Amino acid sequence: MLLSIIIPAFNEAAFLPEVIRRVEETPYDKEIIIVDDGSTDDTREYLKGLVSEGIKVIVHEKNMGKGAAMRTGIAVASGDVVIVQDADLEYDPKDYPVLLEPIMQGKADVVYGSRFLGGPHRVLFFWHSVGNSLITLISNMFTDLNLTDMETGYKAFRKKVFDTITIESNRFGFEPEITAKVAKKGFRIYEVPISYSGRSYQEGKKITWKDGFKAIFTVLKYNLFRR
Repeated sequence: MLLSIIIPAFNEAAFLPEVIRRVEETPYDKEIIIVDDGSTDDTREYLKGLVSEGIKVIVHEKNMGKGAAMRTGIAVASGDVVIVQDADLEYDPKDYPVLLEPIMQGKADVVYGSRFLGGPHRVLFFWHSVGNSLITLISNMFTDLNLTDMETGYKAFRKKVFDTITIESNRFGFEPEITAKVAKKGFRIYEVPISYSGRSYQEGKKITWKDGFKAIFTVLKYNLFRR
C-alpha cells in the first residue's frame, strides 16, 4: 500500500522541517506532496532543497487556501491512500497507524481522526471547542452521520474516493464539503481517536471565528444545493 501524504503549507517555514522529519520516519511506503500555497516567508526557499530528495513540491503563486492546495495535491497523487497532513505540528504522524487501521482492515473508505474521542490533547480554546461541536452537529444533522469532529485536519481516504468527488472549496470549506460528499456517495466512514497539539495565535494559528460561519454556510451549500 502506497500512501500519498499531502501537506498544504502557507508560511510554515518554522514547522515544515520537523513535520517532514516525522512523516519520513513513519514505516510506510509513501510519497510526500507539499503544496506551497503562496507563502511569503522562507517556506519556498526551504522547499527548493527538498525536490532532490524525492519529495514532490508544487507552488501556488498566490495564496488560495487549504481546499485549493488539497485539490492540487490530489491531482498528482499516485498512492492507494491519501492522508491530509497539516504543516503546523498540531497533528502527529505517529497517529498514522490508528488512522490507517480501518482502511488496512478493509472496513473503511474514509477515516476521520477525532480530537474529541479521548486522545491526549493540549488544553486551549474553550470557544473553539464549542464552535467545533456546533459545526459538527449541524453537519451531522444534514449528513445523518454521528461524527464527533467533522472539522478535524486528520483525514485518510482511499484514493478511489476522489475518482467520484471533486473538491470545489478553496479555503477551510474543504472539511464540510468533503464530509457532505462522502456521505452522499455512501462511502464507509470510520472515526478514531488521535492526539492533538493545538497552537495559539501567537504560534501561528490561522483559523478564526469567521471561518466558523463560512463552515456553516458550506455545510448548507453542499448538503442542500449541490449533488
